[in-house]
Amino acid sequence: MKTFKTFKKKPAKAGKITKAILGKKIGMTQVFSDTGLRIPVTVVLATPNVVVQKKTIEKDGYNSVAFGFGEIRDKLVNRPKMGLFKKAGVKPVRHLREFRFVDIQPYEVGAQVKVDVFNVGDTIDVQGITRGRGFTGRIARWNMSRGPETHGSKHHRQMGSTGACSTPSRVFKGKKMPGHYGVERVTIQNLEIVKVDLDRNVLLIKGGIPGPKGSLVIVKNAVKGQKRPKQIQQKKK
Repeated sequence: MKTFKTFKKKPAKAGKITKAILGKKIGMTQVFSDTGLRIPVTVVLATPNVVVQKKTIEKDGYNSVAFGFGEIRDKLVNRPKMGLFKKAGVKPVRHLREFRFVDIQPYEVGAQVKVDVFNVGDTIDVQGITRGRGFTGRIARWNMSRGPETHGSKHHRQMGSTGACSTPSRVFKGKKMPGHYGVERVTIQNLEIVKVDLDRNVLLIKGGIPGPKGSLVIVKNAVKGQKRPKQIQQKKK
């Protein structure tokens, strides 16, 4: 008989996330800076998130913290999630998301996370689900060019060739063709926080973010483009 080697599962590495919050996209507006510059911003309503669960390496194999956001009726919550909420001693929430923070010590089950974890000028990444656009053609979906408009080409918005003939007698996977467009998870990186309103639980983020109005968005600290501290090199004597 063949013998198979058994490999011990390595613990997952901690990410670069130090702070995050769940929110709802309200829409876009504009604000003016002190110098009179007009800034387009997206308004994100981030009511206090509650810490529902905390996982550790000793018990679960990795460190993480689960945040809850949004109200929901008890009758709409299934039993496994209801048991999780009762164990944590918190009210049921609509959305649950898990974050692998670099340090999970500051977070305790039942505690609240508010918008003041971010400051004005912070660089952030925003994640959301894009707006669904239904079934679209190759031009709208993949930004392809259209065919000639004159001389009776009869090829204006058609697909065109999808592959060879008898060899290989099939269409390769991943071919860019018409189909369902949108409803994809997209992350916009290195955005800037323009204003933090703790009284209204609102974040103003410079620029646009993915998703329609009322959709769930995740705001995290930026993992790329962060300025590293300069290392002071001592001159050799």
